[in-house]
Amino acid sequence: MAKIFVEAYGCSASFADSEMISGLILNGGHTLVENSSESDLNIVVTCSVKDSTANKMMHRIRSLKSKPLVVAGCLPKAEKSTVEKITEKASLLGPNSLGKTLQVIDSTLRGIRYVALEDSDLSKVGLPKVRLNPVVGIVEIASGCMSECTFCQTKLAKGDLTSYRIGDIVRQVETEISEGCKEIWLTSTDNGCYGFDINTDLPTLVKAVSEIPQDFMIRVGMMNPMYMPRIKEELIKSYDSDKVYKFLHIPVQSGSDKILHDMKRGHTVKTVREVIEKAKERFTDFTISTDVIVGFPSETEEDFEKTVDLINEIRPDMVNLSKYSARPGTEAAEWDQIEASEVKKRSKVIFDIINKISLENNQKWIGWKGKVLFDEETNEGIKGRNFAYKPVVVKEEIKIGQTHIVEILDATTRSILGKIAS
Repeated sequence: MAKIFVEAYGCSASFADSEMISGLILNGGHTLVENSSESDLNIVVTCSVKDSTANKMMHRIRSLKSKPLVVAGCLPKAEKSTVEKITEKASLLGPNSLGKTLQVIDSTLRGIRYVALEDSDLSKVGLPKVRLNPVVGIVEIASGCMSECTFCQTKLAKGDLTSYRIGDIVRQVETEISEGCKEIWLTSTDNGCYGFDINTDLPTLVKAVSEIPQDFMIRVGMMNPMYMPRIKEELIKSYDSDKVYKFLHIPVQSGSDKILHDMKRGHTVKTVREVIEKAKERFTDFTISTDVIVGFPSETEEDFEKTVDLINEIRPDMVNLSKYSARPGTEAAEWDQIEASEVKKRSKVIFDIINKISLENNQKWIGWKGKVLFDEETNEGIKGRNFAYKPVVVKEEIKIGQTHIVEILDATTRSILGKIAS
């Protein structure tokens, strides 16, 4: 039996995969170690969404390849040849191939390379897991998506939509809660189209999970705007439950309808506006997170200015800002690219606007007093979330998983700062 080191990068689905890989490892009789220096075999669960991320993955693969290595996650599925250029010996495990985890490990330990990139029929609901955070249960509700975005590699890695059944997901959430989780993340490649392949939808799932009687909170993960017209009325209603964080991650990507068309996003700026307006009409305090890509190949100065205007209009609390990078195998990678210096300049403009808006949004919470569920230890202090999923940091010594009444005293661009009031 081997000592195995597992680490993960990327989105919450990638971290969920790593938790399941770790659970399968323990079930297979192996042990987990916390450092690659102690291991007999290393596993890295990769992400390939951006150039900068992919470069980080390459560096990490190089540093781990002196021992038997399994490269898992999106990178080997989307860019198999790139991984093989760095190491011909590493075994490969695709994001939808977790059923082969133990065969891949056992073969690699015997010195025989094993490539498992084909999708298995194994559902990711109900697998054993070792949580990265004992109070957060990451539950994958589906794999793959229905989009064909011209910039995105995720479709190459994860394929078409496969939704898991609501009953199975509810049972998985009940297990997470029974094992001590206080916060449930419903995650997938794109929550917006959840259930369209099995005759259900996201609002129905959120309602079913929120009806579980125990005391816990639900974070609904990223959903693409293109499916919002089909579900927005019922979705916003499903947030009525006190168990659902008033938090929406809806990636707009650009403020220009022309660019959204070139990206094959399937939505318009109006779609995003309407969803945000609906949420803010129904709930006084509602946290909006979005994604923006600057420097897409066909983005003109006028298109960029439309993105600036949109951010100033919708005033999101959080923005995942990306400089466009051409990803191998995607349609837009073949187009004429914008000069890197211009992309960098546009990125800086958006970055400064985001920081200003984030600080102003956070400062509005100064003086607020209410319940906070603490779910993370950080260098700043213990971090928790209030009902609107706002990150709240306190200096007091408390345990994660606890809920306290907190009074907000100050704010930064990244969080609001408070003290325990109870």
